[in-house]
Amino acid sequence: MVRFRYSGAILIAVVFALFGALPLALSKWWLTPVLLVPAAIGLWGIRAGVDAAPEGLTVRSAVGSRRFDWSEIDGFEAVGRRVTALLPSGAAVPLPAVRPTDVPRLVAAGGHPLGGDADTLGS
Repeated sequence: MVRFRYSGAILIAVVFALFGALPLALSKWWLTPVLLVPAAIGLWGIRAGVDAAPEGLTVRSAVGSRRFDWSEIDGFEAVGRRVTALLPSGAAVPLPAVRPTDVPRLVAAGGHPLGGDADTLGS
């Protein structure tokens, strides 16, 4: 299995944001929810990403996940620095933390060679 996650530097930024928000949150009791912002960003930074295995892809967000078999994916499309999986229904599923340069590694994790019309990668 190959895992694609965002940089660990996000967690360092979350710690700095938490320390920055702490004086504000402690100044008044009704400002305490300000601490939820860095906590939510930290949860997203740890959890969001894609797991690729021979069985398929698991796309994870901060609060949920969605599983796709390789047979459910028609190809991949790169727009800028983001990659989406193209489904037969015409829907495009964003793949968090996957860059266009990661697509060959993503496909190889599924045991499929990259190439041909079945796997599309355009910009």
